[in-house]
Amino acid sequence: MARRAIRVIDVVELLQHWHAGRRIGELSSSLGIDPKTVRKYTQPAIAAGILPGGPPLSAADWKGLVEGWFPEIVDRSLRQSTWPEIEPHHERIKGWIGEVTVATMHQRLRDDHGLSSSQSSLRRYIAGRFDEEVARSAVRVLRETPPAGEEAQVDYGLLGRWLDPASGRTRRVWGFIIVLAFSRLMFLRPVLKMDERSWVESHVLAFEFFTGGVLRIVPDNLKTGVIKADLYDPLINKAFGEFANHYQCLVDPARQGKPRDKARVERPVPYARDSFFAGRSAEFTSLAQMQADALRWCVEVANRRQHRGLDGAVPSELFEAEEKAALVPLPRSAFELADWSDRKVPPDIHVKVGKAIYSVPWRFIGKEVKTREGAVTVEIYADGVLVATHVRVERGKQTNYDHYPPEKIAFMMRTPTWCRHRASELGGSVATLVDGLMEVNALYRLRQAQGIVGLADKHGADRLDAACRKALASGDPSYRTVKGILVAATENDDHQEQLVAPSAPAHLHGPERLFGLEEAQ
Repeated sequence: MARRAIRVIDVVELLQHWHAGRRIGELSSSLGIDPKTVRKYTQPAIAAGILPGGPPLSAADWKGLVEGWFPEIVDRSLRQSTWPEIEPHHERIKGWIGEVTVATMHQRLRDDHGLSSSQSSLRRYIAGRFDEEVARSAVRVLRETPPAGEEAQVDYGLLGRWLDPASGRTRRVWGFIIVLAFSRLMFLRPVLKMDERSWVESHVLAFEFFTGGVLRIVPDNLKTGVIKADLYDPLINKAFGEFANHYQCLVDPARQGKPRDKARVERPVPYARDSFFAGRSAEFTSLAQMQADALRWCVEVANRRQHRGLDGAVPSELFEAEEKAALVPLPRSAFELADWSDRKVPPDIHVKVGKAIYSVPWRFIGKEVKTREGAVTVEIYADGVLVATHVRVERGKQTNYDHYPPEKIAFMMRTPTWCRHRASELGGSVATLVDGLMEVNALYRLRQAQGIVGLADKHGADRLDAACRKALASGDPSYRTVKGILVAATENDDHQEQLVAPSAPAHLHGPERLFGLEEAQ
């Protein structure tokens, strides 16, 4: 049991009763002070000739006498043997008050400055020497209750563990809890993940449960909602920012380490754990059933209880009477839940979103982009500017060939269909020759067709058409034949001349060698 601290007023009261004639045993019992202590404080009075039943003294007279007889009561440092060791660190301790705990102060003084006094001695020193500073740091400013429809406070809390019948695994179940600050109406949604999608989706469902929105949301500093905590300029998660913009509400995160900024939602967390989940986990056969039962619990139990914070009023009744009409009407259009992620564009210019990959313009290679995966589309942003949009697919690849440099995809863009169309533009003979190539194994002969129509860039359409006509007439409608005619500039010659080298097997060693072998045989 802690020793009782004796104050001047206590000794004055003791001496007044003693001087009035009460015995030491009676004083000890009524004041809760040991008889030895009573004798200690009456001894100086007896030595001064003041005896029970003598001339009366006022409280001020006794106070003056006590302060003279027992200066250690007035100045507590006089009876503290360890304070002289702590005194050299006075200014250092003063700078720490309100910033770190006494336990941390004692650890730093012990480890860094060799303090041997106990933590209890340090606490007494701080209480005695910094009573004003300690009181100042302990002051709490009571927040006024926000008006109806203005504020909702949000938090996550661990509900417990649940054996998932579907997977056979034991899962941790978290409770997403949002409370309207005015009426204390509560919404609870059990979740298995505290990710971005679950966070935003739970807010949407909460507003639908309340049948309206609020002007300000006070969440905790979870990364799913707040990327960077800052009193004046917090950085809000992109998906959560879209939610706030859609519902026209301000996100005002609680300060780090300041749970009282959202005090109205702190207490409901253990209440929901105890009332809704504890001892009932075996009743839930699926997460969907658990979430449906949580809504029932909100309506039938949590929001119908007499709330101590409302002086016994029922949250649902106060909500219906005063707050429901003050809520911000829900938008007419439904909110599209989207997943945002950061990606770096690789050399193949495709970034992964979900289980599919999507192309990005090639000039963003090596740069960071943000991807937004909606229900129907995938959008890609660079520095806040939309640079690509794709139809969302579950798996596979979505490529816009305009995202490549033209020279990198010339072959891929010049398909058989494109080659036929281009050949028809260059002339009838070109079209006939290309159509012939494309009749069988079109993809295998695609490079020849591309090469033939590409010759028009250097030699012109008219010369190419004439060369193709001559190649068709010679019976060798190939890329090498057409190119040889154009190189020799014989596309307009009337006589048929072998313009390309014969195939390698017939003339590998020259005609003389070939014919000589035939004669020898």
